[in-house]
Amino acid sequence: MAKKKTVVNQKSLKFLEAYINNPSPTSFEEAGQKLWMEYIKPYADDFIIDDYGSVAAVVNPGQEYKVAIEAHADEISWYVHYITDDGFLYVIRNGGSDHMIAPSKRVNIYTKKGVVKGVFGWPAIHMRKPGKEEPVPKVDNLFIDIGAKNKEEVEKMGVHVGCVVVYEDPFMRLNDFYVGRALDNRAGGFMIAEVARLLKESKTKLPYTLYIVNSVQEEVGLNGAKLMGYRLYPDVAIVTDVCHDTNTPMVDKKVEGDFKAGKGPVVTYAPAVQNKLRELILDTAGEKEIPVQRSASSRFTGTDTDAFAYNRAGIPSALISLPLRYMHTTVEMVHKEDVDHVIRLIFETLKKIKAGQSFKYF
Repeated sequence: MAKKKTVVNQKSLKFLEAYINNPSPTSFEEAGQKLWMEYIKPYADDFIIDDYGSVAAVVNPGQEYKVAIEAHADEISWYVHYITDDGFLYVIRNGGSDHMIAPSKRVNIYTKKGVVKGVFGWPAIHMRKPGKEEPVPKVDNLFIDIGAKNKEEVEKMGVHVGCVVVYEDPFMRLNDFYVGRALDNRAGGFMIAEVARLLKESKTKLPYTLYIVNSVQEEVGLNGAKLMGYRLYPDVAIVTDVCHDTNTPMVDKKVEGDFKAGKGPVVTYAPAVQNKLRELILDTAGEKEIPVQRSASSRFTGTDTDAFAYNRAGIPSALISLPLRYMHTTVEMVHKEDVDHVIRLIFETLKKIKAGQSFKYF
């Protein structure tokens, strides 16, 4: 395979790091969306923003035929749920937060007075007696310690029930991998923004209006995509999200499938995925020598693809996924070549879609 020029540049990487480090918990995506809009602004003609915070950057507005590329902006987090008289905080999930990784993690609690630091506490190994069953982290026994002496002091610090809690772990590079919390799916938001950059820099004139959609609240039911899909009602939608890298220890490939970071984007077969659109993507990958992997979902993809596909009278939709290790942890990992390849695959596919193109089976 011929060596391809790297898509992501140093300016892009600087944005990616800032974008990953910026908190964007489900239903509190505002700061992340503003950061994303600032980056993509030079490459867009206009913006559409809905009341819950989803954003569509618009390229070549006013055309009859409309195409959307989409990712979701939110990350998993916690809500403060209960404050004890002794000043400890109990939490509930905001999205699919993993209770197993919480003990000893450092967190930021967002209040009107600013960020309050805290840690998820856990009984010391010395107090977990040999021969007794080890305690297992569960949502109902996880607690946060902010160094307060009682409930009154907690409240004086601005912390109350409903405050959102986010892990503070930052972005880093690990050889050929990008590592951080919320690569699910701000990596997707980054990649669709890079598609916009490539379109602008290559002076590509699309024969349709392109919506570059960064949706909110995917982690709690694909909510933002449902609203934006209904509002925009594009003729075609290409969604990008993450999927599991199943080539790490303790994973059963017979159950989870066989996908490996560094081997290319994953293209999905599923009822929500429109077959002709998927084949256009696969044909483009073959023509442009972009490596791909294939996955199958028996009922739902579990991504915003489902929300677009079954919106109104239906929107031909497809899913291109980025293999990711350790999903819903603070050390999510994606391979830099996969990031490049997803960007290129979406970019090249957009150039092949024609105004008025029908994807009907017959």
